[in-house]
Amino acid sequence: MARDLKGCDFISLADFTKEELLGLIDLSIRLKQERYIGRYNNDLEGNTLAMIFEKPSLRTRLSFEIAMNDLGGKAVYLSPSDIQLGKRETIEDAAIVISSMAHGIMARVFAHETIEELSENSLVPVINGLSDLLHPCQGLADYMTVYEKLGHLDGIKLAYMGDGNNVCHSLMLGGAVLGVTVRVATPEGYGPNPDIYEFAKELSKGKGQEIVVINDPQEAVKGADVVYTDVWASMGEENEREKRKGIFAPYQINDVLFKKAGENAILLHCLPAHYGEELTYEVSRHERSAIFDQAENRLHTAKAILLSLL
Repeated sequence: MARDLKGCDFISLADFTKEELLGLIDLSIRLKQERYIGRYNNDLEGNTLAMIFEKPSLRTRLSFEIAMNDLGGKAVYLSPSDIQLGKRETIEDAAIVISSMAHGIMARVFAHETIEELSENSLVPVINGLSDLLHPCQGLADYMTVYEKLGHLDGIKLAYMGDGNNVCHSLMLGGAVLGVTVRVATPEGYGPNPDIYEFAKELSKGKGQEIVVINDPQEAVKGADVVYTDVWASMGEENEREKRKGIFAPYQINDVLFKKAGENAILLHCLPAHYGEELTYEVSRHERSAIFDQAENRLHTAKAILLSLL
């Protein structure tokens, strides 16, 4: 039986069992269906979520703010200038103060250590809205989308193209827990964090899947059920964007590369997209592109996370 998640943090997909992640996905799908027919509940009435943003975001802010509204609660947006974590006051002090007033904290930060310090000092659940190491909220929405589109997760083959970033890490860890084979194709020197890679491989042992990192995009995408890409230069790496365009060019998802995937493969991208770089506009509008379903599912998974933790 899956544990009661009330009071737990949501820092990494690897912190949860397969049953717990599938439970969150099932809840997300039910909440999505209920929203479509106009059925809402007020289970979080009287609850307030403090949202800390060191980095701006369209989907993260929209999903959590609307999620709290749908559930009868409130969300308070704290911009970089409002809080200045670790500068105006210590992260420890901020965590103690915020958690004495709010019922939960969602933080989108630069350094993963900030999330860990918030968690260590908070009296209420802390949700990792993104750090430089992990993006578990995105990963949960991604695997919800795969489940919706393909009907299952066991035995699915996901090919990730491009930079070995925080999204890549969460896909690897989530895949390792859920029984998904994840093939990561990156240029030499741009692979995922070696510790995350080894941890994901260890998590996947004995589950009939594989977590692999290679340099050949053609090999990675061959026969894949899911083809996934992300921006080549993440926020804070904009000065490398021009340099990376040449290095990453062979990893672009276009019609030619997408055709090498499985016959019913779906396309995912966590957005925002740079069309003409990591993918073409044409392939983003392919009939099997699920990038906008994936974006919408950020809302439904946010609701499931909040309902389960708060």
